[in-house]
Amino acid sequence: MFKSRCKVFYKLLRERKELPVWDAKCEFMDTLAKGRFVIVSGSAKTGRSSQIPQWCAEFCLSVQFQHGMVVCTQIHAQQAVDLALRVADEMDVNIGHEVGYSIPLEACSHNDSVLRGSSTAARPPSAHMSHSLMRVPYKSDGGQRKPGHEGGKIRSSGRQHVGEIPSSAYCTDDMLLREMMSDPLLERYGVIVVDQAHQRTVATDVLQGLLKDVALQRPELRVVLLTAVDPDPKQLVHFSGSAAPLIRLQSPGAGAGVHCSTGDGYFCSALRLVLEIHRSEEEGDVVVFLVTTQEIDLAHDILCHEGQSVPPELGDLLPVAVHPGRPGNLPLLEEGGAARTRRVFLTSSPNEDFFWAVGSINFVIDAGLEKRNVYNPRIRTNSVLIQPISTGQAESRKQLTGPKGKCFCLYPKDRQLPVQIRPRVVESDITSTVLFLKRMEIAGLSHCDFIDRPDPGGLMQALEELDYLAALDDDGNLSAMGIIMSEFPLEPQMAKTLLASCEFDCFSEVVIIAAMLTDMKPEATQSHMKFQHPEGDHFTLINIYKAFKQSQQNPCCNEEKWCQDSFLSHAALLAADALCSELTDTLKRIELPTSLPAFGSRSNTFSIKRALLAGFFMQVARDVDGSGNYLILTHKHVAQLHPLSGYGARTPKLGLPEWVLFHQHSFSEDNCLRTVTHTTPEE
Repeated sequence: MFKSRCKVFYKLLRERKELPVWDAKCEFMDTLAKGRFVIVSGSAKTGRSSQIPQWCAEFCLSVQFQHGMVVCTQIHAQQAVDLALRVADEMDVNIGHEVGYSIPLEACSHNDSVLRGSSTAARPPSAHMSHSLMRVPYKSDGGQRKPGHEGGKIRSSGRQHVGEIPSSAYCTDDMLLREMMSDPLLERYGVIVVDQAHQRTVATDVLQGLLKDVALQRPELRVVLLTAVDPDPKQLVHFSGSAAPLIRLQSPGAGAGVHCSTGDGYFCSALRLVLEIHRSEEEGDVVVFLVTTQEIDLAHDILCHEGQSVPPELGDLLPVAVHPGRPGNLPLLEEGGAARTRRVFLTSSPNEDFFWAVGSINFVIDAGLEKRNVYNPRIRTNSVLIQPISTGQAESRKQLTGPKGKCFCLYPKDRQLPVQIRPRVVESDITSTVLFLKRMEIAGLSHCDFIDRPDPGGLMQALEELDYLAALDDDGNLSAMGIIMSEFPLEPQMAKTLLASCEFDCFSEVVIIAAMLTDMKPEATQSHMKFQHPEGDHFTLINIYKAFKQSQQNPCCNEEKWCQDSFLSHAALLAADALCSELTDTLKRIELPTSLPAFGSRSNTFSIKRALLAGFFMQVARDVDGSGNYLILTHKHVAQLHPLSGYGARTPKLGLPEWVLFHQHSFSEDNCLRTVTHTTPEE
């Protein structure tokens, strides 16, 4: 067994040395030793996300970790898990010990977790080292392996309090921000690696803004930015006012770009290309970049159907839906297995970096478009825009094929693509971000120097909403209510609702609503007849959750099959259940009163509605003409109830409620109110 493990270890070491990033190791280590800020640009296939953190750990080890350990942020939880498992395998250490990860509702790490660099990895594994989890195969059903208790590995319950997140190698950017609430200077870390900085998510931009202040107070801290493309000029000079050292990694080469006409639309053209590639018998997997979640699911169903009619001698066609932000979607087949299976990964932005570990991709089909949600503070809702991807995104997609593959671009060659990705912070609802930054002012970080400042109208609307929710005092600082609201990983309106439920003795029910609306989107809003509650969709969510818990407790019931038969997402329900536990633990930790379940009683129903109105009083609408046209009171816009709402299939004759409270207004998609509950002016 030891010889076998040595063989695997040296095989991985050879693979690492073949990565383009390896040629830049000396330059990177010298730059890191001499300066406080380093930027490294290179595509997903260069190895930047797996190797750079290990070298940072080697740097920390050289000073005996006197300034802390290494943390590397990711924008997707699943990518943080996959990278941690890969690095643990390369270093031949236990996942959860020397290398770990921390993502929402799940942590696999230890207080002594570090990233040990090549000083550990450069020697063969010793006989007492346990086998890494990276050698546990992916499940054949498309889900990914997860670390558990096998083989001495540890996995926490995932329900941890803010500030108690173990030191870990990889985490999501929002988890590191929440850790700053109790450790504002991040003193547990000597090197902070911000990966996928080019995606310009709100959390990553806020993190970079705060790290500038942290670095001023901690001169020994090192900050490393990793990007897939050359960084924005403003990112280069952000930290010190002068251009930070930039290391460009040599790309392994992009495949040939082929621009195709799409007379009948990019969707049909993409599916036709997939089938043509499969019939051509050329080897290699396919990645198809579509635009919306609905297109991904529809393409998956169509290819599953078409794959049944493919001649057996061509091999199996296996479509895999890889949704942005959803875990467990990227199965990696074991070596030597299913040789005649061609996988077709169906995805959209911002998943260009998600395929770093898939070496079998020979074809990319790129629609060249992406869906963006742009927040309109005037009407307090998102507008959906379909727009061209940036030149950097287009190049990143081409890089996935390697030098011998092909990238089919379903747009004209002369189309002018934007040079940079538009920062999310200038087009998103930043109410939660402002609440967090107000909390950081109390912690001592009084200034967040944004690379691109938020929209002034959005900023004013966020402050106004926090004031309405009593999260701010008369001086504009965080109130006692605001401090408690910031403890919960919820949007401010839902946090206020949860706190109000303590006053109205309906916490047991409202915590279910909060968890379901946070983790079950969009499945949670798709009510089903057998779960529908006469008072509205929020109460239907409680029915769904309670039915799920009953299925768990029934020894004769297979809960996964029960979810499938009920058209519910098993993974989303498990996540909602975990969030319920975390929210309950948080409430007990800050010593707020909880209540016993009383769902179904008249007084409990009234209390739940009062708690919902405490947080969502600005999301109330009235049927102005008795025909289902609801006037939203805050901005006088008229919308209809979503067909999948419990009230959506009703006609006025069947008794539509005059007043409703809604959770979401999908303005530009279908102009519908989603997740609605009957209310009255008296409530």
